[in-house]
Amino acid sequence: MTASERLTVRGPEDILGFIPHSLGYWPASSLVAMTMRGTTLGATLRLDLPGLEAQVDPSGFARAVRRYLQSDVGADGSLLAIFTTDAGAAPPTAYDQLVREVQSVLDQAGMPVRDAWFVGDEYWRDALCRDSSCCPLPGRPVQQIRDSMLNTEMVYRGSSIGAAPKTRTAPGPPLPAMYVASVLEGEDIWMEELAARTRSRAQFSAVLDFWEMILARPDGAAWIPDAERDAFLRATLAVPTWRDAVLVMAAAGRNAAEAGAEHFGVLDDINDPGAGGDSAVSPPLAAPATWRDTSARLRKSGLGAATAPARLDRDSEPRALTPAGCPAAGYGEILMGTAPEVPDWAALEVLDCVLEQLAGPGGRAGAAALTGRGWVAWCRGRGSYSAAYLGEALHLEPGYRLAELLLDIVARGTLCGWAARKEAAWQKFRGDPLAPGGGAAG
Repeated sequence: MTASERLTVRGPEDILGFIPHSLGYWPASSLVAMTMRGTTLGATLRLDLPGLEAQVDPSGFARAVRRYLQSDVGADGSLLAIFTTDAGAAPPTAYDQLVREVQSVLDQAGMPVRDAWFVGDEYWRDALCRDSSCCPLPGRPVQQIRDSMLNTEMVYRGSSIGAAPKTRTAPGPPLPAMYVASVLEGEDIWMEELAARTRSRAQFSAVLDFWEMILARPDGAAWIPDAERDAFLRATLAVPTWRDAVLVMAAAGRNAAEAGAEHFGVLDDINDPGAGGDSAVSPPLAAPATWRDTSARLRKSGLGAATAPARLDRDSEPRALTPAGCPAAGYGEILMGTAPEVPDWAALEVLDCVLEQLAGPGGRAGAAALTGRGWVAWCRGRGSYSAAYLGEALHLEPGYRLAELLLDIVARGTLCGWAARKEAAWQKFRGDPLAPGGGAAG
């Protein structure tokens, strides 16, 4: 959405209707805080509502809200929405003190709360209004939010609201049994071929060549299931060195991935017996632009031609990735989102799409793919989705170390470095999607 396509806010129903589109789901038992820059909405933060102990003394919770919102250094105001089942109850409610405490710390931080609302299952109301003549209980029907002009316009422009993420992700649509069987059998074949080359510098380069081509798919190109290609990609994710390099390359470019691997000393010039030097197993060739079908390697491997892979003519050339330029940063800085200044969000979008497909057949490679999706979601500032993907990864592969480490980071409420800076953060909607009109934004 470009700046010229900004949506008009006519009242609080529009703002409350925008929140589920911003998060991707209708929140429950949550505090949602939004920063403002003048009359333009900025960052959106969702936190689980605190338990009874924190409700009695919500100062720590309020400071956490302030700490997150202060990442938007240009913010000069804020909005609050408390999604709770008792929104229509008469004051004082369980969360009145919470609202006052958050309001106080944000006022002190130079981000005064301009408006706040309670949103329940059936009713919503102004959380700051104490005059029953203008704010009668139980409030206004939630259906007003669902029927708001802005919500209708968002749906018209292609935005959708899905189910709230849970501890584990819901299983996706079932994959064809023949495809799954072919992928798993092909994955075993590839892993056997690659087992002796996990430290090979030449093989590392060949793996990155293939992933680089995958990440350079033209915008909008459909990701069509392909048993041989997907089997190879899953086999590469099973090697931690290659898995980490793929994540780093997507965010920061090829140079960063190669420099980090060299820094850790995980690569050697390994001789392939009979080859007379450092050699690599050739990946299946695939063109993001054409995905031409051929079944040569599947037939050779005994997997059949029903799931024939897409391959690239040897004379075809994929478009090159534009490097994000981060050769000096280490893997740690990139994985935590402190370098580069702005990641390659387009490549990360493709990576997330590819990992979604690769996770389908399950297994350890599926856990690796889900862990990668959890990292991408965390980079985007979507902690709930990140926790769901990581939880599913650990269900597939208990003790999967990278998933455990990332889930610990997410559970502590740590923000990815990119998500903490407005100029670097992922934009679900291009430009500034909301602009006031016909009245105050609140």
